[in-house]
Amino acid sequence: MLDSELILVALLACLSVMVLTSVWKQRSLQGKLPPGPTPLPFIGNLLQLDKNKIYSSFMKVTPGREMSRNYGPVFTIYLGTRRVVVLCCYNAVKEALLDKAEEFSGRGQQATFDHLFKGYGVAFSNGERTKQLKRFCLHVLRELGVGKRGTEHRIQQEADFLIEALQSTRGAFIDPTSYINKIVSNIISSIVFGDRFDYEDKEFLSVIQMFDEIINFTISPTGQLFEMFHAVMKYLPGPQQQVFKNMQKLEEFTAKRVEQKQRTLDPNSPQDFIDYFLIRMQEEKDNPNTEFDMKNLVLTALDLLFGGREGISLTLRLAFLLIVKHPDVEAKLREEIDQVIGRNRQPSFEDRTKMPYTQAVIHEIQRFANVGPFAMAHRVTKDTRFRDFFLPKHFLDDKGQLKKVDAHVPFSMGKRSCLGEGLATMELFLFLTSIMQNFCFKCSPEPQDIKLSLNHEDFARVPPNFTMSFLPR
Repeated sequence: MLDSELILVALLACLSVMVLTSVWKQRSLQGKLPPGPTPLPFIGNLLQLDKNKIYSSFMKVTPGREMSRNYGPVFTIYLGTRRVVVLCCYNAVKEALLDKAEEFSGRGQQATFDHLFKGYGVAFSNGERTKQLKRFCLHVLRELGVGKRGTEHRIQQEADFLIEALQSTRGAFIDPTSYINKIVSNIISSIVFGDRFDYEDKEFLSVIQMFDEIINFTISPTGQLFEMFHAVMKYLPGPQQQVFKNMQKLEEFTAKRVEQKQRTLDPNSPQDFIDYFLIRMQEEKDNPNTEFDMKNLVLTALDLLFGGREGISLTLRLAFLLIVKHPDVEAKLREEIDQVIGRNRQPSFEDRTKMPYTQAVIHEIQRFANVGPFAMAHRVTKDTRFRDFFLPKHFLDDKGQLKKVDAHVPFSMGKRSCLGEGLATMELFLFLTSIMQNFCFKCSPEPQDIKLSLNHEDFARVPPNFTMSFLPR
């Protein structure tokens, strides 16, 4: 009995110390950090957020919970014990990520991915490792022709495979998600591994499924809770354990592909990202401080595979839904495609300069989609003063030409901006125009009944499930 009482007293004492420590940390920074709602110990500001629409809680769209309306465009909240400074207007984001690019170039905590990456790779690392790997990645992507003619040919080839696959559906109603995931996965696979996969390849389908399960977890309410309370939840049963297994399998899959590339490597003729990295590893094998080792190779390749598929996949899915929702837009798109490209040749990326309406529609789709409203978390690299705080729809002008809008930044900005912006821009244009050149769309339900509310309106915005028919023109 005495032992039980002592254990209870010890637990209460530990709990009290943790509460007091939490309160002390919060109060010690009052007056220095941007303003925000008063947090509670452990749970922070969770009671003041809409759990299903955390992003909306930050913006001026959730009555009674509008953080930005109450505290301005720069404010502090606590997601559990995790302190977050939120920037929620273009000028604030630009000031931080461009004007103070170096100070804001750190990568913030991403608990789900940190479980695997642990500071390795290009996306989730910091400091000198990030600088070296990002500089190398940009160089290799340029050498491989990403955003240029070399990649354009890969996308055109994949578009041919997709058109053939859609023709085989014979106009039946299908969920386009699996087809979109396959084409965007194949494009980034061809850049990283040097080749594409057959659409029915079992290993390929398994890899796509694991990617999907990981992403679906990170954007789910459970995934958000894991981000806040990962120190405890990583030891508990739950869907996070399957995510950890999937991440391990993806690392093993990538490592196996690297081993295969090692056996066939020709240092005089690199064909893909892995080849270039292996050559750099050989060049720096005697450097004890090199960042070009097997761990960074495997996890940087995985970074590219993650980054090269999800954003473009979500945007293309929403593009189909929006186009069938608005038949007038669909008709104008087809008219411009027929006038500029015609029916007898493949679209080329150069065509976009003569297609302002198509480009404007793509921009509007990206604006509406806002597939990553929170972007990836940033961290200041040193004590920084920002705005006196201390930190630890329309794209055509009146002439029908594409209008530059500064706030249109679908790939973020600054030193941690998306490596694949050129690739994604080319994929969106070529895949969309190729499909519309060859097919008419029909959706179930009818256009006026299509709901455009997006699921998981928080760390990523996902189009609702829908089916559509691709009818040959």
